[in-house]
Amino acid sequence: MERSAKKTKKMGLTTRIFIALLAGVAFGVALCYLVPDGSFKNDILVEGVLYVVGQGFIRLMKMLVVPLVFCSIVCGSMSIGDTKKLGTVGVRSLIFYLCTTACAVTVALLVGNLLNPGLGLDLSVLQSTTTQVESMQATSLTETLLNIIPDNPIGALAKGEMLQIILFALIVGVILAKLGERAETVGSFFSQFNDVMMEMTMMVMSLAPVGVFCLISRTFATIGFSAFLPLAKYMVAVFLALGIQCFVVYMSMMKLFTGLNPVKFIKNFFPVMAFAFSTATSNATIPLSIDTLAKKMGVSKRISSFTIPLGATINMDGTSIMQGVAVVFAAQAFGIHLDMMDYITVIGTATLASVGTAGVPSVGLVTLTMVFNSVGLPVEAIGLIMGIDRILDMTRTAVNITGDAVCTTIVAHQNKALDKSVFERS
Repeated sequence: MERSAKKTKKMGLTTRIFIALLAGVAFGVALCYLVPDGSFKNDILVEGVLYVVGQGFIRLMKMLVVPLVFCSIVCGSMSIGDTKKLGTVGVRSLIFYLCTTACAVTVALLVGNLLNPGLGLDLSVLQSTTTQVESMQATSLTETLLNIIPDNPIGALAKGEMLQIILFALIVGVILAKLGERAETVGSFFSQFNDVMMEMTMMVMSLAPVGVFCLISRTFATIGFSAFLPLAKYMVAVFLALGIQCFVVYMSMMKLFTGLNPVKFIKNFFPVMAFAFSTATSNATIPLSIDTLAKKMGVSKRISSFTIPLGATINMDGTSIMQGVAVVFAAQAFGIHLDMMDYITVIGTATLASVGTAGVPSVGLVTLTMVFNSVGLPVEAIGLIMGIDRILDMTRTAVNITGDAVCTTIVAHQNKALDKSVFERS
């Protein structure tokens, strides 16, 4: 009876989130076109109430990320115990994430060259934003690998360096498993603190419908539809590539490796995708992803507590797709020819750029400078797409976290940590 009540409450929350999403779109569009500009609309409503409440919710979610990820991975690696099995899970997850990212960039480049979003574009109708784009230099593979090891674990926790946090938490969890009863008190502390963080997550998540409504309302109140028109082909290309990656590539892998019904998987996971869409941050979605995978997919938390935070850090397929289409768009818009070697460079750079990228809103625009620099495209071109990037950022975040969930389910299945009866019942 108690379990049934909890399930009803959970379903009620996801339904409210989805309703808030639709209501936010309607309210934002109404604000944009029906309410005249003025101090009340711009300063009090859009940049006041909607901004403060929306960003306040995002900050609450970010507040949870570091302690939750650290405790989850310590508990996850401690429960797996066997270092060989843990290594297998880690290697499989890493290979999956890197392969799907490379595949995502390839899909984006193919779709970009098929639709030609930058051809015939009148650059005079596009207003380049004055916002300065932060430049990012390419990091060598050796430096990328070394950056995973923290100089100071406490500093890594304070700065939110996710890869470093994951590595340190893994080591702590493995040692606790090895020591067994000798470190029982410390192990119990992490298990209990993990329970505290999960309870705090549920408390914050109860505010999700309000936060989602404000975030979506402000986005559409600010952008409207007029900003989309000159860049319609670019947006269509990004959406098409994201759709292929999410519903063709991911779901084919899901069916091939686990035998689960892809349609049912999307149906079960859709509330998490809607939440990721509204917040535009992979990190904020970590607790909801882990919880949904456990309750609706039958994925053991000892697997998901490791692979989901790892995916939120290194699996940026949606971002890589945007970068691939943006490269084709910018090259065509500015009349720059790219050969096959340039495209291979883009695939390699975008894949490498996704490793260690923070799962926060619009970070793709920062890493895009690195991709542009690798093939000599003008960084100023990013200014053309900044105005409409928010809506694309929201969509690609939903794709990112879906990729994390698919990988987690496949890895769980391969490690006999997937209860298919839970998936069939849900």
